[in-house]
Amino acid sequence: MNSATYLSFLEIAAGLVILCAIVTLWRRSLRAIVRALAVQGMALGVVALVLGLHHHDDVLIVVGCLVVGAKGFFIPTLVKRVLANEPMSRETSPLVNVPASLVGAGALTFLAYGATRPVVALVSTSAGRLIPLGFATLLIGFFSMVVRRKAASQIVGLLLVDNGIALVAFLATAGVPLLVELGASLDVLLVVVVLRVLAVQLWSKFAVLDLDELQELHD
Repeated sequence: MNSATYLSFLEIAAGLVILCAIVTLWRRSLRAIVRALAVQGMALGVVALVLGLHHHDDVLIVVGCLVVGAKGFFIPTLVKRVLANEPMSRETSPLVNVPASLVGAGALTFLAYGATRPVVALVSTSAGRLIPLGFATLLIGFFSMVVRRKAASQIVGLLLVDNGIALVAFLATAGVPLLVELGASLDVLLVVVVLRVLAVQLWSKFAVLDLDELQELHD
């Protein structure tokens, strides 16, 4: 893989990661949000695969394949099962409306570029220039967790944060050790499984998964 092809694939995959993060704020259909999460997971895996092929790193190629399988298919499938318990699978009343959320995502992206400028200066590689995209994805994930009220949206926000951290790690270090990535993925998988069980229990007892309505029940 020559340098031009490598950089093009890397930019497209990294750009797709942050684009999917923005899509999760744009769409209100929870199923569409989960589909965007699945595409983001596959794009993140492609980033690792491209880096592995370019650096002839077999371990990183294996990590990329695992990321595609876990974050692109398995984890989104678990989140979809949470949605199976919710007939109104839409984010109907977020704390911040869609236009304002998109403006917020743009502001967070600019903030990410400013905040990571010293890091980019230290990482003198073509991949290092894309680090702000990973940090922006992380910030958008936190923002999503704050402004969205459905349980599934909260899970998606958490996964966006994890994907942003993984993207920064891949771009800054040309990958992370296999055991580290496996450990991080298993931690996130455990959190998703626990949240899914919690969501099922909440639905069976209260027939609602909206955080505001649950707060009203508590009051």
